Order: sequence, then C-alpha cells, then structure tokens
Amino acid sequence: QVQLVESGGGLAQPGGSLTLSCSSSGFTLNYYNVGWFRQTIGKEREFVSSISRSGIIIHYGDAVKGRAAISRDEQTHTLFLEMRKLTPDDTAVYYCAATPDYGANTEVGDYPYWGQGTQVTVSS
Repeated sequence: QVQLVESGGGLAQPGGSLTLSCSSSGFTLNYYNVGWFRQTIGKEREFVSSISRSGIIIHYGDAVKGRAAISRDEQTHTLFLEMRKLTPDDTAVYYCAATPDYGANTEVGDYPYWGQGTQVTVSS
C-alpha cells in the first residue's frame, strides 16, 4: 500500500522557520517526482514546491519563493521542505505528494499519491 507520511508541523513564531519531512512506505520515493502543497479551510489546495527525481529540477510557488527550500534524501527516501521568515499567511495544512509523471508537477491533478497532511500554525 502506497503511503506518504508528513511530519514536522506545529506552532511556529512569525519570522521563524521550520522543516517539514515526508517519508514513504509501500514504494520508493526516489523513483517519483514529489511536491508540497498547502491548504487552509475554504481555500483551494495551493502549490508550494516540487522537485524532480534527480533533485535538479525544482519549482516554487510565488507565495514561498525565496523563503522555502525543497530537498530530498535518496538514502532515507525522505522529502524535506524548509520554510523561513514565516508569516501567519503560512498557516495551513501541508501535504506532500508523489507522481510517476515527469514535468513541472505544479498542479494538484498531477499527483495521484498524497499524505494526510501536517498542520503548521504561525502565530505569536
């Protein structure tokens, strides 16, 4: 059974940083393009970042560009998202996703596999 599990969410201070992780079971994440999305209540799921199998092709959403860094560890089959200079607008449930497809993979519909999400709350 294909599963993705996010971790690292929680409460963060405005201006602070945090790192989210995503691990896989049932398949090897190394063979997939992967991405991060986020969603708040009443809004559509928003693209945050994606990274190719090779780790070379990376995309960021406009809302996090310059403040986020996506990476992947082939040894541990783990995906990471580091977020810096957090603001309350970053408060959301963050999801990791995986796709066997190639391409930019910036759309929700590009991904057949999703984690359950981890809540990030930015507040003082």
